[in-house]
Amino acid sequence: MGDLLVFVLSGLVSGALYALLATGLVLSYSASGLFNFAHGATAYLCALTFHELHSGLGWPAVPAALVVVCVLAPGLGWGLDRLMFRRLARVGESAQIVATIGLLVALPAAGLWIVELLDAAGAPVKPAENQFGLPGVGPSPARSWQLAEGVGVDSDQLITWVVTAVVAVALWVLLRHTRTGLLLRAAVDNRSLTELRGISADRLSSLAWMIASGLAGLAGVLATPLLGLSAHDFTLFLFVSATAAVIGRFASVPLAFAGGLGLGVVQNLVAGYASFAEGITGFRTAVPFLILFGGLLALTRRARAAGVSAVETPPVDPLDGASWRRRWGVWAVAAGLLCVAFYTVTTPFWSGLLAQGLAVSLVFLSFTVVTGLGAMVSLAQATFVTGAALVAGVLMSRGWPFGAALVAGTLVAAALGAVVALPALRLGGRSLALATLALAFLADQVLFQMRWLRGGDAGWPIPRPVFGPVDLSDDRALGVALVVLVAVVAAGLSALRNSPSGRAMLAVRSAPAAAMASGVSVLRTKLLLFTLSAGLAGFGGVLYASYNTRITATDFTAMTGLVWLAVVVAAGVRRPQYAVVAGLVFAVAPRLMADWVTESAHLPVILFVLAGLALANDPDGYCAAPALRRAKRRAAALAGAGRPAGAEEAVGAGTGRGAGSVPGQPTGAGHGTGGGAGGGKASGGDGGGGRAVETVPAGGWRGGGAPDVPRARERDGGDGGAGGGGVRAALELCGVSAGYDGGTVLHGVDLAVRHGEILAVLGPNGAGKSTACRVAAGLLPVTGGAVRVAGRDATRDGAVRRSRAGVLLAPEGRGIFPSLTIEENLALRLPEADGRAAVYDRFPRLGERRAVVAGALSGGEQQMLALAPLLQRPPRVLIADEPSLGLAPRVVDEVYALLVELRDAGCALLLVEEKAAGILGVADTVAYLARGRVAWCGPRAEVEADRLTEAYLGLAAGSGAGTGTDTGQGTDTGQGTATGSGT
Repeated sequence: MGDLLVFVLSGLVSGALYALLATGLVLSYSASGLFNFAHGATAYLCALTFHELHSGLGWPAVPAALVVVCVLAPGLGWGLDRLMFRRLARVGESAQIVATIGLLVALPAAGLWIVELLDAAGAPVKPAENQFGLPGVGPSPARSWQLAEGVGVDSDQLITWVVTAVVAVALWVLLRHTRTGLLLRAAVDNRSLTELRGISADRLSSLAWMIASGLAGLAGVLATPLLGLSAHDFTLFLFVSATAAVIGRFASVPLAFAGGLGLGVVQNLVAGYASFAEGITGFRTAVPFLILFGGLLALTRRARAAGVSAVETPPVDPLDGASWRRRWGVWAVAAGLLCVAFYTVTTPFWSGLLAQGLAVSLVFLSFTVVTGLGAMVSLAQATFVTGAALVAGVLMSRGWPFGAALVAGTLVAAALGAVVALPALRLGGRSLALATLALAFLADQVLFQMRWLRGGDAGWPIPRPVFGPVDLSDDRALGVALVVLVAVVAAGLSALRNSPSGRAMLAVRSAPAAAMASGVSVLRTKLLLFTLSAGLAGFGGVLYASYNTRITATDFTAMTGLVWLAVVVAAGVRRPQYAVVAGLVFAVAPRLMADWVTESAHLPVILFVLAGLALANDPDGYCAAPALRRAKRRAAALAGAGRPAGAEEAVGAGTGRGAGSVPGQPTGAGHGTGGGAGGGKASGGDGGGGRAVETVPAGGWRGGGAPDVPRARERDGGDGGAGGGGVRAALELCGVSAGYDGGTVLHGVDLAVRHGEILAVLGPNGAGKSTACRVAAGLLPVTGGAVRVAGRDATRDGAVRRSRAGVLLAPEGRGIFPSLTIEENLALRLPEADGRAAVYDRFPRLGERRAVVAGALSGGEQQMLALAPLLQRPPRVLIADEPSLGLAPRVVDEVYALLVELRDAGCALLLVEEKAAGILGVADTVAYLARGRVAWCGPRAEVEADRLTEAYLGLAAGSGAGTGTDTGQGTDTGQGTATGSGT
């Protein structure tokens, strides 16, 4: 019983540290979508700083800890968020993982380098690297108390428990009982919707990163007596705490916190009572990674695949379709010059260094297969290298020739890759990366500790081969042979990429569901990628070990694999040529740094921070960046040359704008519809009739705290029509073009909606209606034209600024935060209790269920919850994308009634629908979209069944020919121009 209590109490100490780290991981991931592999490195850097302040500079322990936890750690989180993490959140997951892995390696090196510099300057710092038995925040040496016979606790453990409990309560209060916590949870639930509500998700992300870094710093300070100052141990601590984050599904802070505490206890109990594994070397230290791997397999949910068009869209290759000479000519010449250089200009030292770079390039080419071609991040490549080299060493020690041992080692690595892939391939992204890393650590601590395989501390000799007259013990001959091998492998990978199998791999990478529907086996393809990559890594590993002439079990650890991945992805992982560049840089750059900059081994490692910054801006690596930038500049120049002059010119059919004035009102932009035969221009308006609108104050916003909303009333505009109304529109899309990933969806769309008006935008699926909503709300930038809000150019405004200007988007589906309660959803829009009480009076059903999470409501109740606060605090413009989607007919009528009420309150409404029947009953103006263009726009009374049918079938709205000009004057109108097409 005493042993059990000891195991539990000591497990709670490590569990408390896991809980702090896991909580930070969940907060940062939830706010930014970025899993921070460098979280443990932040903890180490803070522990190092605390040690130097306390033990080196002589600061008291508590002030030193407060400076580190409350100043340094949050400042580091804020700075990294502004410099890296915000940009990384917008790039592919591979670049995210690699950039944070670069930080994992670089932050400890940066801290140790600074200590070196301070020591050289005479500062009273103390040696820090791999120091153990260091003092913590409490007394030194620690005080101990006996709780029972054989059961005791010390002051460091007690401080860890108390501080962790206080932090847990503080986090609970922050997240559950403050508005800041409410905003953070809203951002966790739906970042995009948070911005649509005028809340800066970037600021919330910075706050989350500051809190997460503060928690990491606290864990680092508390762990100093337990772990000492070992960057490796802190990194391992992070990867174990990732299991607790998985338990919280990277979203729930309480679950992650509780999972961390339980994980520490389970780890101790397994290590203490697993007597069956006493004969397995390294098993006890491998327990955390067994738990991590098992937790990932058991707790990670598979992402929904159906309907996903692309997982990670690869960039357009500027050289696609180019001749062989253009694609490979420079590289072929460089390879030839390198071969000549080995026997002419290079010294023996540099010949050896270049040969080493070429040898490691073979390993780096394996990343081109699994990550560049397959978009999967494997952190076990060093395991395949070590396994193949050890097997080759064992066989060569038994008399096998080099060639046979090379083949055997390659096959063993490929088989090991298949074994790793089978359980891991059901995962993806960060979960796959963590799973492969857990297996790599297991191999380091268990598999490669077997005596028959590791060959003792000295390892196995792997002499360089001799093929007839070619003796590869000469670095020059080895270098030339490696140039040939690298060229053959690179050409083979390029041929694979362009083969049917390569196209199947690219299909699986981009859209697994679509590939499966086309008859491609996703599992078989991924397994082939993993196996081929592992075999290539093993092949390169045997040659790399041959360059060194010996292999030991510790030459290429799992951490070495992390460094390799960071180097090759920073250069460019999609093309084999870039992997070769990465290998040469990896071998040559440290020596150049030592010769020309500093002899410190830490500075070259710090450059990974710069590599991470580069990936935030150029996720395809520094080798690919120049060509991609030149291609973008050429495309922009061509687009600029083809753009019609005059951004203010009306583009599209059936709409127009004109400058007009209403007595007593400022000059603004009017709106008109053309009706000439085949397409004509009308000055001042059209003969179709219309209305002019003037604005009068609405008497303020209900709910308080917002500017007045103009209330609209109709005035007789005579024949001037809408185009001559002369009243400034609440929202205008002026010749807007927009799209996604280089594809244009909207082609010169003109739409305008005024206060007190409902503009219904109809059209078939794929016409561009949702894209128009995203453009109007600021979620999608335009490639041409302009967006105006109340006459002000808001083209460059993002979603937050648009929302704060009164433009609100109710997105397709439901504009609610499903994990927040009804009360919390309303509180985001209506901070005052009176406003929420008014909503409950109007909608008693919501009041009865105010403590229920919004995701548990029916579709109609969710839509009511989304619209209810708008009645209390109407926006200037409401953009509703498919407000009737998935609702029963009775509920649809209620929703439309609420929209009419908002219009009567002076709100301008832009409603997008596929179903025309219901929306035509409430619309004032109707526009048809077809193939990204406005096919017709006019008053609801002029809607014709034939025209509606034509618009939904995607046909042209008019079939007549000829041009005409219609000039007219209307009451209260100025002059304007409208372009239209008619039948």
